[in-house]
Amino acid sequence: MEGTVLSVVPAIVMLVLVLTTRRILLSLGTGIVLGALLIHQFHFIDSMKEIWMVFADIFYVDGAINEGNLLLLGFLLLLGIMAALLQASGGSQAFGEWMIKRVKTRTGAQLMTGVLGVIIFIDDYFNSLAVGQIARPLTDRHRISRAKLAYYIDSTSAPVTVLSPISSWGAYIIGIIGSIFAANQITDIQPLEAFVKMIPLNLYAWAALLLVFMTAWFKLDVGPMRKHEQKAMNTGKLYDETKKITGDLSNTFEPHTQGKIYHLLLPIIVLVVVTVGAMIVTGVMERPQGETGILTIFANTDVNLSLFIGGFVSVALAVVLLLGQSKPRANLLTVFVEGVKTMLPAIYILILAWMIGSVIGTLQTGEYMAGLIGKLSIAPAMLPFLFFLVAAVMSLSTGTSWGTFGILLPIAAEVSVVTDMTMLLPTMAAVLSGSVFGDHCTPISDTTILSSTGAGVNHIDHVVTQLPYAFIAAFAAGLGYLVIGLMDVLFVGPILALIVLAILIPLVPMLYRNKTSNI
Repeated sequence: MEGTVLSVVPAIVMLVLVLTTRRILLSLGTGIVLGALLIHQFHFIDSMKEIWMVFADIFYVDGAINEGNLLLLGFLLLLGIMAALLQASGGSQAFGEWMIKRVKTRTGAQLMTGVLGVIIFIDDYFNSLAVGQIARPLTDRHRISRAKLAYYIDSTSAPVTVLSPISSWGAYIIGIIGSIFAANQITDIQPLEAFVKMIPLNLYAWAALLLVFMTAWFKLDVGPMRKHEQKAMNTGKLYDETKKITGDLSNTFEPHTQGKIYHLLLPIIVLVVVTVGAMIVTGVMERPQGETGILTIFANTDVNLSLFIGGFVSVALAVVLLLGQSKPRANLLTVFVEGVKTMLPAIYILILAWMIGSVIGTLQTGEYMAGLIGKLSIAPAMLPFLFFLVAAVMSLSTGTSWGTFGILLPIAAEVSVVTDMTMLLPTMAAVLSGSVFGDHCTPISDTTILSSTGAGVNHIDHVVTQLPYAFIAAFAAGLGYLVIGLMDVLFVGPILALIVLAILIPLVPMLYRNKTSNI
């Protein structure tokens, strides 16, 4: 059943269950079991063996320990411990009190969160978790719902990193472009030059970022987000306490009465500096001999190892700062245990997401969807719009932007070269945009999981509240790609497409807000 229409069934069933039951572990587990049954033609024993092998491969694969996955899981545990240490030391409370004197409005707190998301552009994982740790004390004080915070985190992490050539995403994409150009004998443009020219054509990323700041400035609470924000403002309850919350330590410790701002800022600064430094060092060590340059370094960096090193050093510093405080202070062992416990729900979800991703990969869901394109006779002007939609569906189904890049970018390039060379860059940019859009809609995306973790909100609450914003941005981006396809792509098209974004992004939510205000 691999590579057939049945290969999309587990993804569809899983997404329907998520939206209807809002039980993420049940939904993921059902998708895994159904996918394994399809792989082995419903032979129960073989299917159970498949599930065990998929689970075991997360930790041990091809005769060796799966270091990348273990390092990322270790980093999540370290981040939970660090969050507990920051709260126990009183650093989070001190920072919140300091910032609330300077950022006096809810709007200011939300804008600052968006700015932080744009500034931290090196890696999406790092962005999702670091922004949450920095912004949460302030947004909590201003009664901003955790769902809104998660939206800001998620809608700045991937959109920013996919636009930056100096990021883990940018380096990965440039590497793919290089291999595509070599395979298609494209020599009149270099991979880096192509990536830079694709930046203004990456319409969904720009739309998502613009909508973040429009939402913060104009208080645009669209769809389910409205309920979360009203509850936070009226009652002070920032999340649904009846649901499982990842990464939250509310009321777990009594903050130290002598906590200072540096108890929060120093570990976070060390986390940033050490992580980026480790990324550079690992990139230098792994780069091909004789090749230099910052892009080459980031293309070969070990992100998970760098995150683990940064997390370990920052936790060590936070421990020293806590032990340096006078008694009474929180018990260190208790802090560690509670910190680990806060991250266990995120780890459960991430492991199941990896498993369903592996099952979907075996079923060749992505290859099946990509193959449909090759069977269609497509007008060149429709290529960007069509590939935007296909990339969105593929990313939504598989839960991976990077996997979608790897599958669809070569196909987009090949189709463009054969039909209309002027559509090469817009069509490839549309793949990037659609992949990020799908990533924002699916509950099995690792960045979506980490965004809800960083914000300390129920994962499904984050997915459901973010969907309307993602569709607004996607609607504007889709129209933009139609404009690009129908107009002169090298001159008028991108300009008009960006004008479309600038008009539609403010217009749609504001019309919605005016409608709801009259009810």
